[in-house]
Amino acid sequence: MLTVGLDIGYSNLKIVYGDNTEVSPRMIKRPAGAAPLDHLGQRIMGSDDSLHVLVDGKEFAAAVSHDRIENWPRELHKDYTATESYRALFNAGLLLTEMSEIDCVVTGLPTNQYLDAGLREHLTKIMRGEHQITPRRKVVVHEVKIVPQPLGGFVDWMHGLDDPSQIEDSSVLVVDPGFFSVDWVLLVNGEFKRASSGTSLDATSVVLDEAAALIAKDHGGNPGRSKLENAVRAERSTVSVFGERIEIAPYLADASAKVGHIACSQIQESLRKENSSIDQIVLVGGGAPFFEASIKEAFAKTPINLAKEAVFANARGFWRGGAA
Repeated sequence: MLTVGLDIGYSNLKIVYGDNTEVSPRMIKRPAGAAPLDHLGQRIMGSDDSLHVLVDGKEFAAAVSHDRIENWPRELHKDYTATESYRALFNAGLLLTEMSEIDCVVTGLPTNQYLDAGLREHLTKIMRGEHQITPRRKVVVHEVKIVPQPLGGFVDWMHGLDDPSQIEDSSVLVVDPGFFSVDWVLLVNGEFKRASSGTSLDATSVVLDEAAALIAKDHGGNPGRSKLENAVRAERSTVSVFGERIEIAPYLADASAKVGHIACSQIQESLRKENSSIDQIVLVGGGAPFFEASIKEAFAKTPINLAKEAVFANARGFWRGGAA
């Protein structure tokens, strides 16, 4: 069964794909910038690795860093799935699989958005069927599954356990810090507890904004969110401010502590009606390193499981769950 786990984030596009019988799927991560082609800045140095796809017949450049886009809004809001940029990234994800026919696409929504049945239905309708992704390439998607975003991380974590039956009666909290939102789901005896799951907007983008403000306070110039975002994505330790290379780790740590405390308080509030303690916490998502210390502090007695290659954890879980 040809399955695609597709995690269309606000910062990165993650694709995990292949036949479900395979042990190791293929995995791709690209920046999640997308805009009409004439809004893409001209690259003078280096090759242009943007993907060109169609959205309702209009040519878009997709899978590029957001700072390459001119005069086109960055979609950092709850209606992201309704935008042309989101659809361009969906088509780019299909293109990157090199498949012409896909049995199942599995993707996720922020926890609060997943609870909206109308939104799930609308997104399924958009993704299912035949897609003209380039002038000469069509892709057919036969089935679509929509799940709460962190559920992919839970499935991925379960797959790595030597004996999954050991947690059959456990309460497992999955926390997924993303760029736009921090999402969490609580699973008790393997069942999704909606009332104790939720979403916080104090997420990675807020951490980067706070870190940029702290750098500006010390150095007199604000590097901006995009420069920090690109540095983190490329695993660079410094950014340039007025020509000086500034170490970003101390600023990210201070910003993470401040924002992480707020997000953890919101998570703890959502769990207040639970009459049993949390047995395990699974931490997934590209923003996991920013929130790990705060979660360890807030849940000091609970084992914390940080996903391997956490940025891919949800998409890997989507792929693994596609045949279920």
